[in-house]
Amino acid sequence: MRRALAGLTTRGRSFVAAGATAIVCAFILGERDLLRAGVLVLVLPLLCTLAVSRTRYRLACARRLDPPRLPVGQEARVDLRLENVSRLPSGLLMVEDRVPYALGGRARFVLDRIEPHGKRELGYRIRSDVRGRYRVGPLTVRLADPFGMVELVRSFSLSDRLTVTPTIVPLPHERLAGAWKGGGDSIARAVSAAGEDDVTPREYRHGDDLRRVHWRSTARHGELMVRREEQHFQSSGTLFLDTRRTAHWGDGMAGSFEQAVSATASIGVHLVRTGMNLRYVTDAGEALQAASADGGFEGLLLDTLAVARRSKGGSLSPGLAALRGRIGKARDGDGLVIAVFGVLSGEEARSVAAVRRRAGTCVAVLVEGTGGNAARQDGAETGTASAQAAGLLRAGGWRVVIIRSAAELAGAWAQAGQAGEDFVRDGS
Repeated sequence: MRRALAGLTTRGRSFVAAGATAIVCAFILGERDLLRAGVLVLVLPLLCTLAVSRTRYRLACARRLDPPRLPVGQEARVDLRLENVSRLPSGLLMVEDRVPYALGGRARFVLDRIEPHGKRELGYRIRSDVRGRYRVGPLTVRLADPFGMVELVRSFSLSDRLTVTPTIVPLPHERLAGAWKGGGDSIARAVSAAGEDDVTPREYRHGDDLRRVHWRSTARHGELMVRREEQHFQSSGTLFLDTRRTAHWGDGMAGSFEQAVSATASIGVHLVRTGMNLRYVTDAGEALQAASADGGFEGLLLDTLAVARRSKGGSLSPGLAALRGRIGKARDGDGLVIAVFGVLSGEEARSVAAVRRRAGTCVAVLVEGTGGNAARQDGAETGTASAQAAGLLRAGGWRVVIIRSAAELAGAWAQAGQAGEDFVRDGS
């Protein structure tokens, strides 16, 4: 009852104050009619409070996000199901699902009545122009009397997470020259050149094609032997993102950091979907261990980039150390490194250039950004710094592309592939 009294609305409090005032005035003036009116006005909100506080029906709530992960600027649908699991009909319900302001604000509904064991389906849409991970819910239900005197708020504990990922730019279905090593076709050619006797056989297994039986090995071992299937080696690579605050400028979606995050997400998704085994590294070191599409790397990468923020660190050393370790372990240069940077100084560019070893394929994407006050004030200086850094990286054997926004990445990707072909033709 005390909780219900605390839930009196402005109208309810006004009735209580008016009723009490009328009763006091009735005693002072000796007016019985005024006393009756005062008692009626005072008792009405109290009766409503008693009725609402004794409400015994129970509600169950379920929520579904479709999809639970979406790129910036796209919409997701939220479906709510509210069920009255008691034997009593509900009264007037005001339902509100708590939604962050970045997703569009409040979602409110008014339900007149839910019959016993009845259900109500509700739905609304949300979208965000800012990447991140947002909490949707919990659902709150306001119980009110028909006169609007009392409102009690009851909240469910259920909430869901919506992940808004960076914008994904589709890239051409072209493999970077030199980035993929040891495919199945090359193995087949090597076997053909070496001769059938050099084939390593294995024991026959139920279901093997009899046309692959290796008769010489069968005679030698005294049991049925078959040629091994072609070994398709899965290439691996490293995706690097420079998150240092000092390397990026501009705010909002036009800033260089947001464009760099979008470019990193686009490249990572593209490479994973082509079958590459990737890992993710930042200037602070390794953030995600190597995994493939089957290992859920795409979802992990997008979830990580959705909440990526600029770091306060000013050094690339931890990240470059992780790159050196990866390239040093690579066999004959096998492996691809795609690094996305903001602004690099001459010394930083030399450090990055020195990372490359052997014949590994290393591609640097320099992001200049397109907006913000810094773009108007330091655009020329940024362009000059990018050109100088690009020259130093190319001298170190890196392929370099410069973009102003992630939208230019598709053309730059084809440019990087063409640069690789020229690199191979020149024999550098």
